[in-house]
Amino acid sequence: MSASPSGILDIVIQEQHWQLHPYKAAYWQETKTLLISDLHLGKSAHFRRAGIAAPKAVEGTNTDRLISLLLHFAPTRVLLLGDLFHSDYNAVWDDWCALVRQFLPIRFELVPGNHDILPAPRYAEAQLKMLPVRYAEGPFLFSHEPLAKDSSGSLYNICGHIHPAVQLQGSGRQKLRLPCFYFGRDAGIMPAFGAFTGLACIPVQAQDRVYGITDTAVLELAS
Repeated sequence: MSASPSGILDIVIQEQHWQLHPYKAAYWQETKTLLISDLHLGKSAHFRRAGIAAPKAVEGTNTDRLISLLLHFAPTRVLLLGDLFHSDYNAVWDDWCALVRQFLPIRFELVPGNHDILPAPRYAEAQLKMLPVRYAEGPFLFSHEPLAKDSSGSLYNICGHIHPAVQLQGSGRQKLRLPCFYFGRDAGIMPAFGAFTGLACIPVQAQDRVYGITDTAVLELAS
């Protein structure tokens, strides 16, 4: 395991080499795959349409960070672990389609999550390959929601959905919550990529590997 000057952390998981990026994405080197979960694109527009105040800038943040990742890693594939789009269609989906076209021939593939409710033609127009809700590749079983311990067999489950965070205790009563990458005995949980998503602190057991995410770096917190 090592950290690069760009704040990226190199780890080995199931004998595969991953790079954890502070933009809350992971790069699987052996397959040249960029892994992202829980973008929740269009979420702020969805709330604004419902009359609820929500920041517009988050959509630009999501797009800018994704473009930066694509340029940095130059993957051949982006594997999306669910909740790509938050709800019903809005104009943010058109922006997503334009981004995919811009970066062809990179393949974009989606393991669907509970928020991925758009009609099938929408995913087709975005040139998204729809994968099964449980997608096995190499030593991993990818899903959006965590799988039961006995359902993945010998494969290591990689999922999203939880929006994991870890709480740090400072001097006095100071507390800080950080989004994190979490790798337990049976499963790993990706952080939520989207800029307008919540956090859920997760319990950490002995031997779990937890990597906190700041604005500029991924840091080992427990292993």
